[in-house]
Amino acid sequence: MRVTVYGLWHLGSVTAACLAEAGHDVVGLDPDPATVAALSANRPPVDEPGLAALAAEQQRANRLRFTTRAADAVPAAEVVWVCFDTPVDGDDNADVAWVRDRLEDIAPHLSAGTLVLISSQVPVGFGGRLAADWAARGVRVACSPENLRLGQALDCFRKPDRVVLGCAPADRPRLTDLLAPFGGDRVWMSVASAEMTKHAVNAFLATSVAFINELARICEVVGADAKEVERGLKSEQRIGPRAYLSPGAAFAGGTLARDIGFLLDLAKRHGRPAHLFRGVRESNECQKTWLRDQLAGVPAGATVAVLGLTYKPGTDTLRRSGSVELCQWLLSRGVKVRAHDPAVRGGADELRGVELADSAESAMRGADVSVLATPWPEYRALTPAQVRGAMARPRVIDPTHFLAAGLASDPAIAYVAAGRAA
Repeated sequence: MRVTVYGLWHLGSVTAACLAEAGHDVVGLDPDPATVAALSANRPPVDEPGLAALAAEQQRANRLRFTTRAADAVPAAEVVWVCFDTPVDGDDNADVAWVRDRLEDIAPHLSAGTLVLISSQVPVGFGGRLAADWAARGVRVACSPENLRLGQALDCFRKPDRVVLGCAPADRPRLTDLLAPFGGDRVWMSVASAEMTKHAVNAFLATSVAFINELARICEVVGADAKEVERGLKSEQRIGPRAYLSPGAAFAGGTLARDIGFLLDLAKRHGRPAHLFRGVRESNECQKTWLRDQLAGVPAGATVAVLGLTYKPGTDTLRRSGSVELCQWLLSRGVKVRAHDPAVRGGADELRGVELADSAESAMRGADVSVLATPWPEYRALTPAQVRGAMARPRVIDPTHFLAAGLASDPAIAYVAAGRAA
């Protein structure tokens, strides 16, 4: 099948490479020449394990190429898969108009009968309005909400648990053929229901994060251990072991917060109450201060070691990283920041003023406090002896209990985690 993947950040570059691997004839389209040039040279925009090698392999096989020219990529496409990362501002408000503008850029090149499949994060109703506006062009519109995870994206695409597909019944055969090489159940529904499903999933996950973190804040002052409470919750059959319940940091990045924002906006626009979603946002904002509260007593001139800088482990992206925000906050207070991250080599504007160390132990050496900010698996190798040897008065703040098994029981280390009594 001839497929154009439009928008080549993380979602788009993974989608294009995996579709090509499955045997489709794929063109990756993006308006940014730098993005296209980098991908053509097998340098993806995000350091996703295995992606660079897969893109190189598919380009050599002539199943994948990249371009900035819509006139070259769009007219012959049977499916145009829209994969732009919807921009958000500092308050998690999504710029949906930006996505619509990118679609209007390619509209003159679309052929009648083309299926436009939207995976960009957009509010419910977006696809319906697009279909109505483009009806005269003979273009079809469908929705398949993005369901990748940074660091595991190739496996997520190749072997999904399920794929949600919103489309008219007449478009099911084409989507069935498109996705035939990939695993997972197909969950068919209308376009609007598929858009709402994305909101619902992320809002449920966001509510789970806010719920356990709010509970953890109470645990800290009553002598309970939130990790033990987590085990109790997950052993309850009606909740289950895979529940999104683990005390720690507030949810960061745009994904969960973006859908909470969509739902709040929709409720306001249609005069419906949204007390729960408003409370989730407020609770999460409160949790964002937890780390800062633990570090509030660190004086100017002191040194804080920050372990992990990326948005999450398994990627090199610093965009929307809570760890980077913490570094900037510490620097603004006159605190020296020495950091380590396995995927960061320096040079990023976001890290101006941060001293980068070549190992976690080096970052901790002489620090007054150490913070586990991004839970890279490598950090689990840290031993109590290494921490004691690096820090004169070891104090480790670990919001997510990631290092608890190795460090929490050592009486010489002041170990602080969310939901544990001090």
